[in-house]
Amino acid sequence: MTETSIGTSIGASFGPLLRQCRQAAGLSLRQLAARVGYDHSYLSQVERGQRPGSADLARLCDRELGTDGRLAATFERRPARAGQLRPEADPLETAWRGLVATLDAGGPVPDDYRSVPPACLLPELVRQLHGADGVEAAELSMLIAETLARLGERSTARRWWWAARAAADSVGEGPLPALVRAKEAITGLAERRPLAELLELADESVALDRQAPGAAGCVPRTSRALVLAELGRTQDAHRALQELIGIGDELLRITPQALPYQLHWAEGRVCTLLGYGVPGCVLLERARELCPESWIGERARLDLCLAECLVVAGEVAAGLATALRVLVELPDEWQDCLVYDAADRVLHVVQAEPGAVELRQLLARSAYRSGRSVGGGSSWR
Repeated sequence: MTETSIGTSIGASFGPLLRQCRQAAGLSLRQLAARVGYDHSYLSQVERGQRPGSADLARLCDRELGTDGRLAATFERRPARAGQLRPEADPLETAWRGLVATLDAGGPVPDDYRSVPPACLLPELVRQLHGADGVEAAELSMLIAETLARLGERSTARRWWWAARAAADSVGEGPLPALVRAKEAITGLAERRPLAELLELADESVALDRQAPGAAGCVPRTSRALVLAELGRTQDAHRALQELIGIGDELLRITPQALPYQLHWAEGRVCTLLGYGVPGCVLLERARELCPESWIGERARLDLCLAECLVVAGEVAAGLATALRVLVELPDEWQDCLVYDAADRVLHVVQAEPGAVELRQLLARSAYRSGRSVGGGSSWR
């Protein structure tokens, strides 16, 4: 075999190797595409050698297929062919570079993005970011950061949180600067980021919101109350909860349609962290009644928050049963970092109970962490 043919063979091996590894893992093109955030038709072209792929794609596939870096190493060995253009850039990286270059980068934010699984939502958000103006760029960057965090891409999510803050600050006055920081603090709790760092974000959010009272709704106060409760600063968290309830009541009086579901969830979650089990359960039950059925991921997290609160209230068997049902029945595409953080919290408060063994086993073999199906049911509502 000549040197040229050896180089060509190595260069062409990434696509076939990807197909071989995917089939060995028992995944379809659509399943792998959903997990790595790429379109299945694009993956098909990569496997057939019609598209070059990217280093980011190789890394993500290594993670999902458990191939210990083989795909990334094979991609890096691909030789450049004469006259070949640069390999196609990762769409997420392209969007990031474009936003950083201008921070003034089409289309509106999806009206019902909570009804779309995170791996399917991410490409659409990236597509819409191109050409967005300052406000849209901030909103889309915030949603991209949240979605990346849900998918467990923490370091990449941190970059997009920075982009969201910078884009929001460039807009000037309004709710966005406070809202972005509050959302980052709330999501950061599920990512287990340092609490001191999250409290700083929450404090900044509240301070910014006070410059335009009510503009960002209850989200800034929610973030501060949650972080204080996580820190164990009970008295401060209790005062923050009272402030949240007062502001929430006022907002609902002025605008009754102002997201009562999120308000009740926030109040119920803080109550749980403070050990107020019974009122927390009442608030979380009310939040679930108001949460649309199409928001499958939101309802899963609500149920897991309710499961934790039931245990805090002394209803251990009911809490365990609720948590187990969610993990068994939730479709794989909705199992994400936020869901499993909520389930971990249930496990933390029931770990001495007999039923905790089954919950621990389900968490260990979750689709989100291992790529294997837990239940894969489709009837969860």
